[in-house]
This record gives sequence, structure tokens and C-alpha cells, in this order.
Amino acid sequence: MKDNPYLKWLSSGTESIYWHDSAIVAEQETAFSNGAAGMTTNPFLINGTLSTDRATWKPSLAALDQNLAGDEKALALTKIVAGYFAGKVEHIFRAGEVGKGYVCAQTNPNRTGDSEYMVGQAKILASWAPNIVVKLPATAAGIRAYEECVASGLNVAATLSFTVPQVLAVAEAGRKGKARALAQGAKPGLAIAVLMVGRLDDYLRDVAKDSGSGVRESDIIQAGTACIKRAYSIYREKGYDAILMPAGCRGAYHVTALAGARMIMSIAPKIADSLADKPGPFNEGISDPVPGDVIDRLMTLPEFRKAYEPDGMKPEEFITFGSTNRTTSQFIECGWNPLVNMPMRDN
Repeated sequence: MKDNPYLKWLSSGTESIYWHDSAIVAEQETAFSNGAAGMTTNPFLINGTLSTDRATWKPSLAALDQNLAGDEKALALTKIVAGYFAGKVEHIFRAGEVGKGYVCAQTNPNRTGDSEYMVGQAKILASWAPNIVVKLPATAAGIRAYEECVASGLNVAATLSFTVPQVLAVAEAGRKGKARALAQGAKPGLAIAVLMVGRLDDYLRDVAKDSGSGVRESDIIQAGTACIKRAYSIYREKGYDAILMPAGCRGAYHVTALAGARMIMSIAPKIADSLADKPGPFNEGISDPVPGDVIDRLMTLPEFRKAYEPDGMKPEEFITFGSTNRTTSQFIECGWNPLVNMPMRDN
């Protein structure tokens, strides 16, 4: 990563908030020099930094109890990384600006259907630092856990989320949780609703090819953007407190199409680099609609209709949506399970 005028403009000249999507120390330092004000992590990213940057984490790994196993071990490894970065950005958090100075840590993706389990683990993650945001899945159980966590005053983000009905259900749960928190005299924390725009595009691309659809690639790469723009309009209409977070971006186009929105944008180093050479002047894109003919073609895909229509899915269907299964598997097989099996000392 390098000096990035576009991200500096986005983070200081618009309502958009830039969060860095990586757990590599050098990348984090560069991102924050370019305007990042928070960080997203997940089991995949935690495993990535502990596996590829052993020199940085070696002392912390060596200090852990070598007999740790299962969830306890995965949580301890997550705490090393998330706790380190939470300390690095605490001064931003203490300034008190909404959406700034936070670091995400995610619950076990093997348990996306167990709300009681998730609430218990969320409380452990939140105890590490006041600026930890607990990531919960936008499954029916995860959204129930989300409401409970909001009611308890925790900072939360609903991840594994790709559709308008998911982020609307998250916002309603956040609203209920906030009311409960206030009634109990608790201060509500930061509430985020993720929509993984690029991962939705990836899924729909395969669906379109598998079905022999004539939907174009130029349409597919606007599917996630269309969904989050529709959700953003509904959020503003209903006055939801939860803040939308576009994530899983696949190109600069995802960021530029949403620039200026009051969203927290999770931007990975690869996407940040692709924005670095973008010439000015820079313009906000959130008010530019996705063309109607693009929407019409995408609507020929039943899976897009599920994602785009506010009532496209019921909560019990969220866990079976194609993008949810794909991403959950990655978080498990390339994130959480490798953490459970990771050696904590080099031989």
C-alpha cells in the first residue's frame, strides 16, 4: 500500500468512514496513515496474519498456555491479534466519534445456529477491550444473539450477510435491542450491519452461468451495489441506528459507487491499492442509481430477487442462502479450524 489521496478524501471529505480489512501489521499502519479509522478481522484474517507473520506474533504465541485447545485456543489466538490492534486504535476510540477507533473479532463460525452459545462467546470477546466489535452471523439465531448483545450494551456487527432482507432484519433487531438497553439503563454500543457486496456478486456469477442465463458480467458486478443502495435508502427512510458496512469488495467500483454514504466501508489492501492512482477530482457515487435495465436483467435470477427484495427471504432461510454457506465454510476451514490446530511455538 502507498499514499492514497482517494481514501484520504473519502475518509475526511465525505460522511463515509474507512475501515481497514486486514490483520497484517504493516498494512494496518499504512491504512491508518491514509485515513482508516477502524479494522475488520475474521477467523480467516486472524489465521492469515499468525501464519504468515510469525516473527511479529512469536513472543505472544510463546507466552500462551500450550495446553489450550478448541474454542479456548482459538479465542486466545484471536485475542492476541484483535487485542493488539484494539490497543493501537484506542486513542481514536477515546475521541468519541461515531464508528471510529474499533476493531472487530468474530464468534466461532461453526456455531451459526446457536444463539445462546454466540451470546456467551460475544461477552468474552467484548470483555477484551471497550472498542471491540463482536461479529455475529446474520442467520436467524445470529440475529437473535445480535439483539441480546445490543440490549447488553455490546458493540456488534452482523456478518455473513449478503442481502437486503438480512440487513433489514439486523436493523430491526438492533432497534429492539437498543430500546431494551435504554429501558435497563444501559448505554447502547455501536451497531453495524454488513452486506458483503462482492461475495454476493461471486455467488450470482456462478448461478447465472449454471442456469445458462443471459445476464451480463457488467450486470453481475453491480448486483451487490444495487442491494446495498436499496438497503441504504430503506435505512434512511426508517431512521435505523445500525450503520451499513459494505464488505468483500472485489474492485474499486464497489467503493466509488458508494462513496459519500454514511456507511463504514471495509476496504482490503488490494482494493485500497487500486484506488491509490485514481485521478481527481473525486466525486460521491451514492446518489447515482444502478440503471433500471441492469436491475431488470438481474431480476431474471431468482437468487438475486431473494437478495434484492426486502421480503425476498424469511429469517430461517438466511442460513441456507448460497453465499452464506460458501463464506461460512471459508471462515471455518480457512480460519477457525486452522486456529484450533495451529502450533503456538515454532519447533
